[in-house]
Amino acid sequence: MPSRPLPPRPHRHDVLIGLCGLLGGVLMWAAGLNNSPFLGAPQWLGLIALFVISAAELLRRTAPLIALGVGTVALAMDVVSGGRGVTLLMYTDLIYASVIYSGPVAARRLPRICGFVTALATMVPLAVFRDPRALLVGAFVALLTLTPAWTGSVVRDHREEAAAARLEAERIALLAELDRREAVAAERARMARELHDMVANHLSAIAIHSTAALSLKDPAATDEALGVIRENSVRGLAEMRRLIGLLRDPGDEREPAATSTLDALDTLLEQARANARSGGQDIVLADRRPDGAAPLPAPVELAAYRIVQESLTNALKHAAPGRVDVTLAHRADGPLEVSVISPYADRSGPRAPGSGTGLIGMRERVTLLGGTLDAGPVTGPEGTVWRVLAALPLGDESAQRLS
Repeated sequence: MPSRPLPPRPHRHDVLIGLCGLLGGVLMWAAGLNNSPFLGAPQWLGLIALFVISAAELLRRTAPLIALGVGTVALAMDVVSGGRGVTLLMYTDLIYASVIYSGPVAARRLPRICGFVTALATMVPLAVFRDPRALLVGAFVALLTLTPAWTGSVVRDHREEAAAARLEAERIALLAELDRREAVAAERARMARELHDMVANHLSAIAIHSTAALSLKDPAATDEALGVIRENSVRGLAEMRRLIGLLRDPGDEREPAATSTLDALDTLLEQARANARSGGQDIVLADRRPDGAAPLPAPVELAAYRIVQESLTNALKHAAPGRVDVTLAHRADGPLEVSVISPYADRSGPRAPGSGTGLIGMRERVTLLGGTLDAGPVTGPEGTVWRVLAALPLGDESAQRLS
C-alpha cells in the first residue's frame, strides 16, 4: 500500500511560542497565581488546558483552524478552572494565526464571527443583569477575540498587497527585459542591413574586377580593373570606418556623417557605371518625380537609396549584359515608387556566399515603412527581365517607424 505523506513539521517559531507559553503557565500555576474556579472545578484542569493549548500552538501555521478549535476547548477548560493569563494570551495568538495562515474564505469569516461573538457577549449580560458593569464582559471578549482577528486581517491585507506589488514589479521587469531584447534584435538587424548595403556593392565590384584581372591577359584591361578594385577598396574602408566610429562612440557630439539620400543617386550611379563596364551593362536613371514637390521623409529617402544601391549590386553580380533602368516615380498623395529593371540571366551553378541577403534587407526596410516590395523575373515584350519594384508610403506614422 502506498505510504501516507508525513504531516509538515512545526515551524521553529511555533515550537518556541508553545514552549514559552507552557513554561510561563507552569510557573504561574506553581506560584498560585490563579483565579477561583467555577462550579467547584479542580485547578489541575487548568493545567491540562495549558498543555493542550501549548500543543495547539505547534499547529498555528500548518493547521491554523484545527489549532483554533483545540484552543477553544482548552480555553473553556481554563476559564472553568479559574483562568490563567498565559492561556488567554496564547488563545489570542491562535485567533491571529488563523486569520493570517488559513484560506481566504476562513480569513474573511473569522473577524465577522469574532465581531458577532463580541456583540453577544456585550448585549446578553447587559440584558440579563441590567448593570452597566456587564459591558466589561463584552470589552474582555473583544480584547480576546475581535482585536487579534482585526489585527491579523490588517496584516494579511498588507502581505497580499506586498505580494501583488512584487508580482507587478516582476511583470514590469519581465516586460522591460523583453522590450530590451526586442530593441537589441531590431538594432542588430538595422546594423546588419546598413553594413551590407554600404559594403556589399564595393566588395562585389572588387570580386568581379579581380576575376577579370586574373582572366584577361591585356595589361591595359588589368590596370583598369586594378584601378576599380583600389577605388572600391578605399570607399568600402571609408564606409566601414564611419560605421565603426558610430558604434564605438555613440555619444560623439561631432557633426554626424550625412545620411544617404536620393540627391546622392547621381554619385551612386556613376560608381555603378564604372563597375558595370566589364559586364557590358548600361545604367539609365529616369526621375519622374514632380518638380517642387515637398521633401521626402528621411527614412523613406534612405530606404529608396538603399534599394537602388542593392538592386544595382545584384545587377552587377547576376544580370546579363544590357540596359539597367532605374525609375523613381511619385504621384500626388501616393507612395514613392522605386523600380530597377535589369536583363535577366538564368545562371546555373552554386550560389555565391551571402546570396539572398540583399533581398531580405530590402524587404525588411520596406516592411518597416509599411510598404510593398516585388522582386523577381518578369516576362515582357523584350523578353524576361529581373524587376525590383518597391512602393514606399510617405505617411508620418510609417516614416517614423524606421527613424
